Amino acid sequence: MAESDDALTIRHVAERLMKAHPQLDAGLVQSSVQTAYEELRYARVRTYLPVLMERRAKDLLPHDEQMERKS
Repeated sequence: MAESDDALTIRHVAERLMKAHPQLDAGLVQSSVQTAYEELRYARVRTYLPVLMERRAKDLLPHDEQMERKS
């Protein structure tokens, strides 16, 4: 069975973010992408969904300064 378009989009966005932020826990990245998807899933125009999801997921991830404070 083929993945749905939304599941494929979620996977691709998560993969891009994990490549861009290898220092972050994969579960945290997956969770932020899933949250971003849940917030945007009912958008009427789906063309920009991957871009909007990635931006929102980045906002949900801890920033470098937050990671440094925890260390």
